[in-house]
Amino acid sequence: MTGRLLCVPTPIAEGRTAGECLPAPELERLGRIDYVIAEQARTARAFLKQLPLAHPLQQIEVIELNEHTPPSAIEEMVEPIKAGRDAMLVSEAGAPGVADPGALLVRAAHEAGLVVEPIIGPSALLLALMGSGLEGQRFAFCGYLPVAPAERRARIQALEQRSRNEHETVLFIETPYRNAAMVASLLEALSPTTHLCIASGLTGESSLLRTRSIAQWRLSPPDLGRQPTVYLLLAQPGGGARGAAALRPQGKTPATGGGSRRR
Repeated sequence: MTGRLLCVPTPIAEGRTAGECLPAPELERLGRIDYVIAEQARTARAFLKQLPLAHPLQQIEVIELNEHTPPSAIEEMVEPIKAGRDAMLVSEAGAPGVADPGALLVRAAHEAGLVVEPIIGPSALLLALMGSGLEGQRFAFCGYLPVAPAERRARIQALEQRSRNEHETVLFIETPYRNAAMVASLLEALSPTTHLCIASGLTGESSLLRTRSIAQWRLSPPDLGRQPTVYLLLAQPGGGARGAAALRPQGKTPATGGGSRRR
């Protein structure tokens, strides 16, 4: 018999434990697995310490899979599963395989005819969408946006037009230390009528989950620090640059960000 590849979510916020994020019956099953594929071995071992382990931690094999992993190594990772060994795939935080190099392993497992089993647990994208109040029937995750300011602005406006045309919520993320730049770009590029949800530090004690129009955000820009953040926008019909100029409060100029030092 072949083994299974279990896609296991890990806590999103610092201080949260596996027991707070995963169903109790799953914790015991995961504690019996001795083969783990992770983005970083160090953080994976910290997560494993929170499980009711059936094996000493030193006997659990942890292999790293990240953006530097060659395709040949991914094929090698699948071999123990084909030989009957269950494997656990974990990311640094949240759901593996979503904006995560672990997707390459999942694809290889499917190509090998293996059983892939996602385990219920925290996902920053779904938590953000659930709490946003934006369109939940049609949505798209667009990953990271360009870093260069001009390219980022053009991409933001293209996503806003897509949202307007399709009545679709658009989700994207940014690296923590560029939160302030992202907020500044959003407040400058988007129409005042577009709704923006900022979901930052979800499940943590200092989390922020708030949906406002761009006109409202400009009056009180957020300071997100370096917290992991998901951005969601939903454009309103009939918005755009011309409407932005008309709706801007008299005597006000768009804010350019909160001077954040962290993401």
